[in-house]
Amino acid sequence: MICLTLAEPTLERAKEKVQKNREYIDLCELRLDYLDEKEQKMASHFPSMVDLPVILTFRRVQDGGHTQISEKSRRAILFQALDGDFSYVDIEEDVKKSEIEDKAREKGIRIIRSLHDFEKIPDDIFSKIFHMAEKGDIAKVAVTPRSFLDVLTLFRAEEELKGVEKIVIGMGEYGVCTRILYKRLGSLLTFASDEEVAPGQISAHKLKVEYMADQVNERTAIYGIIGNPVMHSASPLLHNRGFHAINFNAIYVPFLVDNVRSFFMFAEYFKMRGFSVTVPFKVDVLSYLGNVTREVKQIGSCNTVVRVPGMWKGINTDYYGFIKPIMNDIESGRIKNALVIGAGGASQAIVWALRNYGVKVTILNRTLSRAENIARLNLCDYDSIENASSYSGSVDLIVQTTSVGLYPDVNQNPIEGFKFTGSEIVYDIIYKPRMTKLLEEAGKAGCTLHFGSEMLIEQGKLQFEAFTGYHYPRWVDPGL
Repeated sequence: MICLTLAEPTLERAKEKVQKNREYIDLCELRLDYLDEKEQKMASHFPSMVDLPVILTFRRVQDGGHTQISEKSRRAILFQALDGDFSYVDIEEDVKKSEIEDKAREKGIRIIRSLHDFEKIPDDIFSKIFHMAEKGDIAKVAVTPRSFLDVLTLFRAEEELKGVEKIVIGMGEYGVCTRILYKRLGSLLTFASDEEVAPGQISAHKLKVEYMADQVNERTAIYGIIGNPVMHSASPLLHNRGFHAINFNAIYVPFLVDNVRSFFMFAEYFKMRGFSVTVPFKVDVLSYLGNVTREVKQIGSCNTVVRVPGMWKGINTDYYGFIKPIMNDIESGRIKNALVIGAGGASQAIVWALRNYGVKVTILNRTLSRAENIARLNLCDYDSIENASSYSGSVDLIVQTTSVGLYPDVNQNPIEGFKFTGSEIVYDIIYKPRMTKLLEEAGKAGCTLHFGSEMLIEQGKLQFEAFTGYHYPRWVDPGL
């Protein structure tokens, strides 16, 4: 079930929010701590205002609540609200047996026994879940993973606690994947919100339409993208739309990762069939691969990992994804020399691609040693990014491969002050925002522009084929 958290000041606003999201949700949670004081007294009427089950919650401040109020007053408001036809009531695990619990049981309202930890995952989390559910209650834990290894611990909940009714949530960016793959944790439901009421919450529309999270079952193949950061990635939209179009039972999820080894443990645990790799792990994954393609060997960087019999295989689709939008200009001779900004994993693939087609390349980077390493492997030049302005008027193509200008730092340009002549082709591989500050300035000068979404779509389609064995459906809009 997908549950919409309602953090509105009035019952009418809460009802409107339900109506807006109705096609995406199965139930909702009314948060009394967000309601105005006058509205709290009328909360018992809310279940009759909507056509779906409602969870009644009045969260304490220490558990992420919105209103500072005495415990006596909080319980009195909760008790009064239970006159309404609620389906569930949320009671914190450390609240001793009370009149609220008695009234709920008398009325047949299911109790969700909850534990919140905004600092960590408790060491004895499985024991806590088990004991919280002992009275027939639904055990809910909303905890904060601090590493991807913590995330793996949460995903073990279903194996450790089979048959226990539970809701297991990882808060924050590390925990986003637990909200999407909630069924694989054995969770009864996942919470959604348009405004991120709790850390890491995503919208009901995204859960239902982009991820189809409520359709996941034990046969659903799990794919994803690993990176740090990664939540900005548009790849889930591209792949999930493709899966849906060909009726392929699979889901593609973003995974914030701090340690590649931990993720490979996760990938083995769930028998993942493949995943994409972005910054900063395109080189780190190489140690875990049993087989790599010629491109990966030459470039020294991998952006796609697929399972083959007995091992993981590394592929690089960045090479083809980057070169396709500018191939006509290379073949016509319009592009003879290029300036590549940055010396990260993406830069390695791009430099190799350009050199493979005979384009003369100069790499600009802040750390000269990194630029030198790529230049030496590809027989090209390198220089400090501080000298970028000296190349004005002498290059046909400028390729921006760094994260400078990436959302939310959209007002940055890695070569501020560079004088465009208007004859250059400028290609920024950032796709969010589509029009970076670099491209904006180049466009004003009359330059030909290429956008990061072009590369993302082309390399993503190749990944899709590697993952599924099918071509990306031509009739599908990747949404980028």
